[in-house]
Amino acid sequence: MNSHHHKNGKLIVIVAPSGTGKTSLIKRLKEDFPSLVESVSYTTRPMRPGEIHGHHYFFIEKEKFIDMRNADEFLEWAEVHGNFYGTSKNFVENALYEGKHLLFDLDVQGTDAMKAYFGPRANVIFISPPSVEELEKRLRGRGTENTAVINLRLMNAQKELLRKHDFDHLVYNDDIEHAYKRLSEITEKILSDK
Repeated sequence: MNSHHHKNGKLIVIVAPSGTGKTSLIKRLKEDFPSLVESVSYTTRPMRPGEIHGHHYFFIEKEKFIDMRNADEFLEWAEVHGNFYGTSKNFVENALYEGKHLLFDLDVQGTDAMKAYFGPRANVIFISPPSVEELEKRLRGRGTENTAVINLRLMNAQKELLRKHDFDHLVYNDDIEHAYKRLSEITEKILSDK
């Protein structure tokens, strides 16, 4: 890729197992760094009330999604509960070219795909719970899901945690304030790098 054409749009990927407090961390990050734009994915799931096409997602038909996938237009894609989700190469390339800073919230697989495509241009921050025991306590403490669902989440989280040293930055969320401070310092540094 001839990157000298690009303005300096930065690409930040946050990868975190469920139960790490990632949602509230990302929300704060976006408030403190208004230049960060969340990447908009394509999805085949129906639009929910209050959602805006092109803002929350690009809502498309399954056939169209399959066509795009077969044409290799996605950086990464996944099927979740029978619906497809994908990140379009075009969307990302254009946003970076316009100098926008993109924020992604991906799983390990999606993150690997971003790294494979963008290499060092993809700045990956892994957010880890302090320990699996702590994560288990948090998930069970929510009291919202049944045991089978929680066990599956824990199993997935444990698999993802094996990868925590494989990326550019690691933040331990043992304490949300500490974690956020680290996260915003890393983000600050990435955005100010020329």
